[in-house]
Amino acid sequence: QVQLVESGGGLVQAGGSLRLSCAASRSGFSINTMGWYRQAPGKQRELVASITSGDSTNYEDSVKGRFTISRDNAKDTWYLQMNSLKPEDTAVYYCFANCWALYSGYRVFWGQGTQVTVSS
Repeated sequence: QVQLVESGGGLVQAGGSLRLSCAASRSGFSINTMGWYRQAPGKQRELVASITSGDSTNYEDSVKGRFTISRDNAKDTWYLQMNSLKPEDTAVYYCFANCWALYSGYRVFWGQGTQVTVSS
């Protein structure tokens, strides 16, 4: 199993910064891709950023140049540094891990979600 614990959300003014963290506790699974989705009220969940085990990154167009995803393999933790935040970044952010295990195959695990609110 894989458990993900998020931290770092909160309230910030437009133009400010926040850093989200997602710490994984795992047994038997390897993590292939990790990252964050977000969901704003009345909108579909969207992929914000992801990073693979080979350090390839992917960003949603609206966050390119403002958000940076990184990971610390020793701690099984990944981070989303969010700069120049805008009110439209307001959402619940969910970290995820796309994992693989020999007898379970591929599975996706989710964090509990953390609220990010950007005031104008």
